[in-house]
Formats: sequence, structure tokens, C-alpha cells
Amino acid sequence: MSVPNPIYQLDDVSFRFPESAQPTLHSITLAIHPQERVVITGPSGCGKSTLLYVLNRLYPHNCDGEVSGNVRIFGRASQEYEPGEANRKVATVFQDPDSQFCMPTVEEELAFTLENLQVPREEMPKRIDRILRMTGLDNMRDGVIQTFSGGMKQRIATACALIMEPDCLLLDEPLAHLDPLTAKEFVAWLDQLQQERGLAVVAVEHKLELWDEFFDREISLSENGAILKDQAYTKWNAPFLPKRETAKQPKVLFEAKDVSIIQASKSLLRGAGLQLYAGEVMVIAGPNGSGKSTLLKALCGIMKRDSGTISGEFAGFVPQSPEQLFLSKTVEEELSYSGNSSSHDVKNLLEALSLEPIAHAHPFSVSHGQKRRVAIGAMLADRRQVLLLDEPTAGQDLKALRELHHQITCRAQDGCALVVVTHDMNFAMSIADTICLMRDGRLSDPLEPQELFSSPALLAEHRLYWPEKEKCYATSFT
Repeated sequence: MSVPNPIYQLDDVSFRFPESAQPTLHSITLAIHPQERVVITGPSGCGKSTLLYVLNRLYPHNCDGEVSGNVRIFGRASQEYEPGEANRKVATVFQDPDSQFCMPTVEEELAFTLENLQVPREEMPKRIDRILRMTGLDNMRDGVIQTFSGGMKQRIATACALIMEPDCLLLDEPLAHLDPLTAKEFVAWLDQLQQERGLAVVAVEHKLELWDEFFDREISLSENGAILKDQAYTKWNAPFLPKRETAKQPKVLFEAKDVSIIQASKSLLRGAGLQLYAGEVMVIAGPNGSGKSTLLKALCGIMKRDSGTISGEFAGFVPQSPEQLFLSKTVEEELSYSGNSSSHDVKNLLEALSLEPIAHAHPFSVSHGQKRRVAIGAMLADRRQVLLLDEPTAGQDLKALRELHHQITCRAQDGCALVVVTHDMNFAMSIADTICLMRDGRLSDPLEPQELFSSPALLAEHRLYWPEKEKCYATSFT
């Protein structure tokens, strides 16, 4: 019996951006076979996403980068494929789902994907119905994509990839913006789908503890973009982070009362209120689309509120999409922009956040994880007394998580108040003085962390997952 060709065969492949002296990927040799489940790991900025973009021919065909070595896809040299030809067999879900949407509504985006594949029009409704059902998006068919949360956009982007019925699915941190139970359901759903369709799955991922034993194989890259190891996958446990000692003080720095936002007759926030004390770290958690990002944007004045009052210190904000903050031509200039920190302090931040190697790079040219750290560094350097961080842990390796933990701890000890929106319950447990829960635009009163994590009912109600306490999760994706 003949052995099928590998989906991918890379021989001594290197990739270098034109502005870089050193290659981002260095002498990569690997093969990926049909039906394999492969995870690509490594420190933030090591070239994981770049490798994925070489696999789907985005690089070098859509940038000025240089590739050396040989890349074969389904037995053919990569350069032999016509534009878009390989994408009939290989579908990609990018780390930033906004980058791949072209149409306003979910149904129109799915139909647009099928039109590009030249699927007969009479077949489209059946395929759209099937994929909406499969991905749990039935009730969002007519929804406007840009009104959804980052997590919902990620699910829509995945649906658009799967409607192509590919032989290989490339995923760039697909769990980064999903609430914990949705992430677990996504993995269970993908597991069933992979078994039914026999497609290969290649994912770049940091949150391996949420994948259980899904993967067969792990390819780990070193900091210089070379393969450090290529071996059978071993299940990961959640990383350990020490519990921060509270620095909360009786002084109120910031207060919001009865904040509501209504858009297109839909209540995004319903009478939300909170108080932030000097030295307090408050975590806000809840399911995708519950209003967490909307709340932060209201608190810092980006979104206009329909009712309510906000008083106290002016809040600094780090959004989910850090590019929204960038104003400078280099990472170092971005951290120095406010002028509120000395050059020595900026240098220390660059070193602490592992940004020194890219200090002179343009902020838009670095990896997603690095962009997030640049935005956080810039806001730390601004030295605001109230900081709002929206999903700061997304795309971060363990070293970066520990440094983020340290930076938040230090700022709290200095009397800063911080609000952290996160789906990472291990990080939340380690850093929070108080946790507020959101659901349907409503914000709960503050809870002690242990009060939440000892309550399976509260966790389930807000689609949160705490592996030490709650082992069961629903499978609505199936």
C-alpha cells in the first residue's frame, strides 16, 4: 500500500524579513502528514506565527521576506501553486480575526468564502446552515461581525475556515480570546471534527493546559527560530504562579456608578458600578460577549455612556488590539512617548518585558505577544494611577506571564489600582484582590477569589474553568 505524501515537507527552510539582520526562522526541516495533530510552541517572538504563514504561503508571497530552502505542499513545490490554489486545501484562522473579515454579517462572510471557492450558489445555503449549526452560531447568522466580542469573532473566523472543508487547518492561537469553557468546548468539538473528517490540524498555542491530550506531536522553536525539539506531545498542566500579597489601601482612586450603554437598541452595559482602591488589583471575568471590553472602554471614556457617572483618576487603557495605541516608529520610542518615565526606567521596562532585542523595531512589525507587551510597557511607563488591562495574558509565554505578574504586583505596591480582564483563571487566582463577574452586560459585586473558585455553580454560570475545582464542562459545540 502506498504511503501518502506529507501535506508539508520543509527542508532547511529559513525566513528573513528585509529589515532584519538575522532570520526569523532558521534551518527548519520537518514533515507534517495527513490527519496529524501538531502544536507549535516556543517563547513569544520566536517565529511561530511566521512558520504558520510560510505553511499557508502568505509568506513570502504577501510580504518582502526572503525564504531559502525547499517548501513542498501536498508533494508540489510551494512556488508552483497559483495564487489561492493551495488555500482550497489549507484553511487558516489568524490570531487577529479582524484581519480576515471582508463582509458585514456572519452569513455574508460565509457566503463570500464559498463564492471565492466557486461553490455553486444552490449549494451555499445547505453548507452555511451546516457550519452555523456545527459551530453553535445559528442565532448569529444575521449579526454584524464588528459588533461582536473578540472571542465571538474568533469562532466566526473558525467557521469561515471550516466551511472550506479543508484537508489541513492552521490555527494561530485559537483559544487566545475564548472564555475558558468555550475554549474547552472548542477543543472537544475540534477533536470530533478531526476524527470525522480526517483533516490535519496545526496550531500555534501557549495555553496548552486547555487542550488536554488533543495533540499527537509538539514542535518547539527556540528563541532564534530554530527547531529545539520535535517529539510526541505530553499533556501540559497549568503554570504555577505565586499568590500575590494584597496591597489594597482604604483610599478610593476611581469610582463608576450606574453606567449603561445602549447601541442599536441592545443594552451592552446595564447599570455597572465599581470602586477601585489604591493598591487594589481587580479581575473582571465572564463569558465572551458579556460586556467586559465594553466596560473598560466606558471607564476610560472611549465609549460614550448613556447613563451613569465616573469620577476619580484618569484611567490608562491597554486594549485587546494593542496596535490601537501605537504612535511611534520604534518600540523604545513607544515606551518613552509619555515622557513620564526616565530613560533608565524605560530601559528597565524593555529588559523586564523581554523587549530589548526589538527595541529599535517598529511596533507594528513584531509578534502579537510582543505587541501586547509593548502596549503594556508604554502604559506602565506613563505611570497612571489607574490602569485597565484587557486580556494582557493573551499570547504570552510563561516567562512573560511571570514578568507581567511581577509588574502588576510592583505597581499595586506603589499605590496604583489595576483592573485586569482575563480568561486565564490561574493568573486571576494569583493576582486578584477581588473578582467581579460579568454576564449579559451586568457586573456583579466584588467577590473574594476563593469565594468564586470554591463555587462550581458560579464558575459554570459565567463559563469559567478552574482545573483544581471543576473537571466537567459542557459540549455545546457538538
